Order: sequence, then structure tokens, then C-alpha cells
Amino acid sequence: MRNKFDEQLENLNLELIKMGALCEDAITASMRALLDGDNDMIIKTTEIEKEIDDKERYIEALCMKLLLKQQPVASDLRLISSALKMISDMERIGDQAADIAEITKFIKNNNTKSILHIKDMADAAIKMVTDSIDSYVKKDLALAKYVMQYDDVVDKLFSEVRKELIVLVYQNQRYGELCLDILMIAKYLERIGDHAVNIAEWVEYSITGNHKSYED
Repeated sequence: MRNKFDEQLENLNLELIKMGALCEDAITASMRALLDGDNDMIIKTTEIEKEIDDKERYIEALCMKLLLKQQPVASDLRLISSALKMISDMERIGDQAADIAEITKFIKNNNTKSILHIKDMADAAIKMVTDSIDSYVKKDLALAKYVMQYDDVVDKLFSEVRKELIVLVYQNQRYGELCLDILMIAKYLERIGDHAVNIAEWVEYSITGNHKSYED
């Protein structure tokens, strides 16, 4: 009986990895839409976002099956409940990547975006998502805490982008609408980093039984 349960837990891990990879792909595609002006990447991001939604529903059903048909001990319950929380954050990451792609429709054919730190923000956000999922699968508490700390990198890059946009508008007011759009994209990337932190906090809970929000 336990062997069957362990197999299903392993399957849960694999599905979380797949969902995390989809999140990475969605962010990457949305940034290609932005930086390369690639219309196909706008469509691709939307398609990936739908795959993420489907994966969320599948994993949710898998978790419920584990809870209802098996007899998980306390540590197993923490793993499963954490997974349920994590997929909610991953679904929001997919939504935000799709939102970024949608905004790019209005700012194509403008090279100004290439001088900003948006790509650096996207790379940092992808790293956080990847590491947060890895920390769950590997039960790596140190990696989860690293993700929480790494959020400072994304926050600093957001501040840098905001400063760059302020200077750009000051130099030429015709960039006002463009800067607002890019600032919104930067905010979405910052939120993606926040969701990765949420995932890492649930990893900490799954390992230790402690969660920051409960402690606060």
C-alpha cells in the first residue's frame, strides 16, 4: 500500500516539474514577444497559459485522490497540501506571462525596450520559479530559503527599470505611453518573483511544518 502511495507522490513531483517548466516557457515566450516583436510568441504564450490551467486541474485532482484514497501521515499531508498551494501560484504565473504578452501588442517596433533591464528581470524571475520547484522536489530547504532571499534581486531590478523609465520620460515625453506599458510588464515580473517566494515558503512548510504567514 505504501509503495503505491510513494509511486503516486513521485508522479505528483513529476507533474509539478512539468507545470514549472510550462511557467518558464510562458515567461520566456512572453519576453521574446516583447524583445523580438514576435507575434507568434504572443500566441504561444496564450497556448502555454492554457496548458498551465489544464495542468493545475490535473494536479489538483491527483492531490485529492492521494488525500481521499490513501492514508497519508502528517509529513505526507504537508507535501500534498503544499503542492495544492503551489499550483495556485504557478497558475497565476501563467496568467501574468499571458498579460505581458498581451501588452507587447502595443509596444512592438520600438528599440527603446532593449536598453532597459527588463530581460534581466525576466531571467531572474525564471530562475526563482525553477529553483522554487526544484527545492520542493529535492526537499531542499536551503534552496527554498535562497529563493526567498533572491527576491531582493528582482525587486532591485524593478527599481532600476522604474528609474530608467523616469529618465526616459523626462528626456522625451512622447515615450510616456510606452514607459507605462513597460512599467506594467516590470510589475508583472516582480509579481512572478513574489509567487516564486510563495512557492518556496510552502516548500519550507512541507519540510518543517512552519510557514511564515502562520508565524506572523
